[in-house]
Amino acid sequence: MRNIPPIVKNIIILNAIMLGITYITGNFMYEKFSLFSFESELFRPYQFITHMFMHGDFLHLFFNMYTLWIFGSVLENIWGPHKFFLYYMVTGLGAALLHNLVIEIEIGSAMKAAEAGSILAAQKAFTLMNTPTVGASGAVYGLLLGYGMLFPNNTLQLIFPPIALKAKWFVLIFGAIELVLGLTDSEINIAHFAHLGGMIFGYFLILYWKKKNKMYY
Repeated sequence: MRNIPPIVKNIIILNAIMLGITYITGNFMYEKFSLFSFESELFRPYQFITHMFMHGDFLHLFFNMYTLWIFGSVLENIWGPHKFFLYYMVTGLGAALLHNLVIEIEIGSAMKAAEAGSILAAQKAFTLMNTPTVGASGAVYGLLLGYGMLFPNNTLQLIFPPIALKAKWFVLIFGAIELVLGLTDSEINIAHFAHLGGMIFGYFLILYWKKKNKMYY
């Protein structure tokens, strides 16, 4: 842990603590600190921040924190803690915003169908309103995007499938997969548009830094 840069290390520790508290308190943490739809009675503005430090289970936490450690450590060492933390929060908040906007569109569509007499549509609208969203995945996808933009020709060795890819292709493929799944996957347990939101906001923030010559300071 001594070799992990401070912001990455503290984010990992905070996420682990939050998961531990969630295991102890259960629904209390999900109802208070997960991100809910704007239409939900459980929605609170602060959830845009708190949901980023919560996870559904240990594997969810492990894979997000492992990716944060791998890519976030590189970016924090380059940008420094303040710029890295800003990037992490912007991509996480952007991910949550896009996710909730897409959910709003889906709820509106379901409500129209419900008004026409569809019971299934009414059930879907209710489920969308009251399904909690948790996880750092949006910010983590932003980190993937950031790494790919700064080191496009670095080779990444995947474990599954066992192939090597340049970072730029890795990011493009993952982005395309999330877009396709976001448009076609009917399940609501994976926030595909949140992943895309993290990448989109990361892309424009890095473009802004490049334009203002503030990429490295």
